[in-house]
Amino acid sequence: MPDSQPRRPDDNAPDSADAATTDPAPALVLTGARLTDGRAVDVRLSGSRIEAVGTAGSLASRGPRIDLRGYLLLPAPAEPHAHSDTALTADSTGPDGPGPASHRAEDIQRRATEAALLQLGHGATSLRAHVRIGDVQGLAALEAVLQTRRALRGLADLTAVAVPRLLTGVAGADNLAMLRDAVKMGAAVVGGCPDLDPDPTGYTAAVLEVAAEHGCPVDLHTDGDDPTRLARLAAMAGGLRPGVTLGPCAGLAHLPLETATRAADQLAAAGITVVCLPQGGCAGSERRTTVPVRLLRSAGVRVAAGSGALRDTANPVGRGDPLEAAYLLASQHGLRAEHAYAMVSTTARAALGLPDVRVEAGFPAELLAVRGERLSAVLSLAYSRIVIHRGRVVARTSAVREYCDSDTDTGPDLPRQGRPDSGAGPKS
Repeated sequence: MPDSQPRRPDDNAPDSADAATTDPAPALVLTGARLTDGRAVDVRLSGSRIEAVGTAGSLASRGPRIDLRGYLLLPAPAEPHAHSDTALTADSTGPDGPGPASHRAEDIQRRATEAALLQLGHGATSLRAHVRIGDVQGLAALEAVLQTRRALRGLADLTAVAVPRLLTGVAGADNLAMLRDAVKMGAAVVGGCPDLDPDPTGYTAAVLEVAAEHGCPVDLHTDGDDPTRLARLAAMAGGLRPGVTLGPCAGLAHLPLETATRAADQLAAAGITVVCLPQGGCAGSERRTTVPVRLLRSAGVRVAAGSGALRDTANPVGRGDPLEAAYLLASQHGLRAEHAYAMVSTTARAALGLPDVRVEAGFPAELLAVRGERLSAVLSLAYSRIVIHRGRVVARTSAVREYCDSDTDTGPDLPRQGRPDSGAGPKS
């Protein structure tokens, strides 16, 4: 099948990411790629691992080869904060829209699959999707996203977070039972938004209890604008294994510096990961600003970056592009390019509980090749991309810029964007 198309769901296949591919991919050699340290290398992939890395031209293979001269080779990004069930619904609203987006399971699955493929095309080979459960929709949206996960098997790894609205009191009793059902269905992470519950502390306690019962990670939405509530949450969640993530925490940027610094220290002591959203907010987030990234990093908080809303009502122009998130972190928050990119790749993978990726032998073959010689240039003009998941090329994006020649006969020919040498590049 074409690399850009998802497989059909296979309800009889196992759901785990480890079972994503049954047949190992043939050995693939990436030739002439540039690394961030300036080296030009060949990289041989075998199965889902990097088998060898050598100087350019040193690795032979009888299998397929891809010429990556003119490309920078990086660990693939991961998307730690997506909203697959509401993605691509913005066009349904407004005066010219056809009306509210359909909540039929098949329509949610179609949109979620399209959204995941868009993010995969940008380079994200692993995604964590926050999915609303409860209310009148029950578990329908979650089931649709889980079907999307099965449809994407072999292309990308998608993890669902069950997000109930209320969990305390009489109104939350049904949702609490549904949260446990969601985990049994296949939601791998327990989430929610304590800020929306009349009893945020009780809500957090309920989430942590369900997570402890099933050994699941926790990923909670909060604006983080109430330092007392944030301190209580950090105290309750500290030390929970396999871990707690908060986001987008943009309200921290509006607190006095001393208060925000104290909150950052508390989050660091509790071992909590914060996922910020440089490209905009998401449903349930009141703030359009970004968490004070440098303050949190200085305190020792692990900070990753996600995309948040992807063209839904919370952000009708959301792109879901990890490289744009890294660009904004570098341009607006003053981070060095390598630190900004790590927040959407290495740190984002750690936030999802995924193994580290380096362009070294033995590491997972989760890679992104972007046209460019240096990371700063890649974040500035990230046009052409080649995405590798489990040792296979799963997405390609090619861009060519041309300029019209001058009308005068004596004027010089204007350039066409091309490769830095005459070698043939990868076909798109």
